[in-house]
Formats: sequence, C-alpha cells, structure tokens
Amino acid sequence: MHQPGRMTEEQPKFIERPYVGREDEFQKAISIYLKFTGAFWFHPPNGGYRKPNEASKFKAMGVLPGIPDCMILDGRHGFVGMAIELKVGNNKPTDNQDRVHNQLVSSGWLVCITWSLDDAIALVDWWYQ
Repeated sequence: MHQPGRMTEEQPKFIERPYVGREDEFQKAISIYLKFTGAFWFHPPNGGYRKPNEASKFKAMGVLPGIPDCMILDGRHGFVGMAIELKVGNNKPTDNQDRVHNQLVSSGWLVCITWSLDDAIALVDWWYQ
C-alpha cells in the first residue's frame, strides 16, 4: 500500500492480499463496508467508458479526473478526511491521480492507495477506531 499522506498515529496492520477481480467489484465491496460503518463518504462518478457527449456533459458539470474512489468526509487522526484509491492487478495511479492526490495531501487529507480489500477495510477500521 502506498500512502502519499503521512499518518500521525499508529497505522493499521496491512495484510497485502491483492484483490482478485474487477475494480468495480472492489468498489462495491468496500462500499458495502463503508455503509456498514456509518461513514460520511461518497464515490465520485469518475472512470468507466462514456460516450463523447456524455463525457463532455460530465466535464461541464465539474467531474474532475483523478479524484480517488472513496472520499471519506469525516475528519479523524488530524486529517480533514481520508481518500482511498482502489487498484487491481498491476494498475498504478495515473498522472491525473498523482496530481489530485498531492493536492489533497496539501489540503490536509490522508490519501491511501490500496490493491487489497483487506487493507481497505483495515484503513476504514483504523479511521473510525
């Protein structure tokens, strides 16, 4: 797991078992867990294929490429919020994601990138302990 933000307290223990499956299924799994915790969070409408006219409409409405998959708005552990970017397989953050992650860190967010559902759950558990 990669963390552009720095943690100020003891961080969770990570299992590093990579997620096997598609990224949208990974997103659905962590979504169920976040709902279970009562977290104040959202998933931005980024990613996926869109027809050119639909993509243009989303861009005009303010959809920003590079926003992480899970935006947890509850501040904890000295951070404004926590952003979790989910990756599967050999996927790596894009240039847009790196740029947005750095902007979030500069604004007081903890930004984490994980390839493991177990790690994502450990992050959420740590966040709300």
